[in-house]
Amino acid sequence: MLRVHFTSDDVARVRVAPAPDPLWEITNSFQVMAGREDPLTFGPWRRLVRPRAGGPAYGLLAALLPPRGYYPDFLTPDLGGPADLEHAVDTVLGTPRSALRGDLARLAASPVRSRPLPDGARALADGDREALGRLGAALVGHHRRALAPFWARIRAQVDADRAARTRAVLAGGADGLLSGFWPVLRWRPPVLEADYPFDRELHLNGRGLVLQPSFFCSRRPIMLALPSTDRAPVLVHPIQHTLGWAGTREVTGRGTELGALLGRTRAAILEDVVTGRTTGELAERFGISGAAASQHTAVLRRAGLLVSVRRSKYVLHTITPTGLALLDGARTSV
Repeated sequence: MLRVHFTSDDVARVRVAPAPDPLWEITNSFQVMAGREDPLTFGPWRRLVRPRAGGPAYGLLAALLPPRGYYPDFLTPDLGGPADLEHAVDTVLGTPRSALRGDLARLAASPVRSRPLPDGARALADGDREALGRLGAALVGHHRRALAPFWARIRAQVDADRAARTRAVLAGGADGLLSGFWPVLRWRPPVLEADYPFDRELHLNGRGLVLQPSFFCSRRPIMLALPSTDRAPVLVHPIQHTLGWAGTREVTGRGTELGALLGRTRAAILEDVVTGRTTGELAERFGISGAAASQHTAVLRRAGLLVSVRRSKYVLHTITPTGLALLDGARTSV
């Protein structure tokens, strides 16, 4: 059980990260790729990316990222906000030698490890430039093979989760936000609880908390083993997924689904869901029935232009990067 203790200052300093973190997605997706959990959500993706895995880079990441238990904190540093892949990997490679040694020693001593660390781990712990270069190449290579082809879809579903959290804040403030993570996170003021591999008590002591949505975080949240003592700790949490997200369909602008968008109502709905709308809100705003609103959003969703996620008693629709590009193109051409 994880128990995060809040003060009143901490509640006021809770924030949701604005975008997926490339390093958390790399580490979480590598473990998901090696495992078998959530076959409906991740099974099709595994079948696509596993044939691309292999070689020394795969072996290095497999040693550092076991299927369960501890893995080094330095692989997912605090980036201080949104960051591109290049900056994120450079931050990892700039880890002080003392942190490299401490994290790798902790990994070697993990009680769930079935084999010792490879010989290259010593060079990595010493901050050897070539060893760090191999690590950087392995991180970038996994992202290129397993994440980059799907990044627009990953980003769209993380954005949909963020839109739902934004609505929770508007409706109920920080208390509404924290309550909205049930059942993955249980808010029992002033403590946030979650299932965890072991018992852990974390006192925020006025630092606040960053809630980081992760597409490949599966079932329960994750935190660094030794979070910073002077910055807000990061709690990585799973999001809701749309089944079939890993399908090979791409929107080209000439398909039959996109052709079905030629109509004022669907174009207006697409523009309206930029900030997130429920089915009921769309029906009310455009003077149509709930069934008609559902039909319009289904067409837009199949075209890859919006994402729909269920939240309690309502379904929230948010635009995807492809949808935004389509809108921007239409505005430019006017």
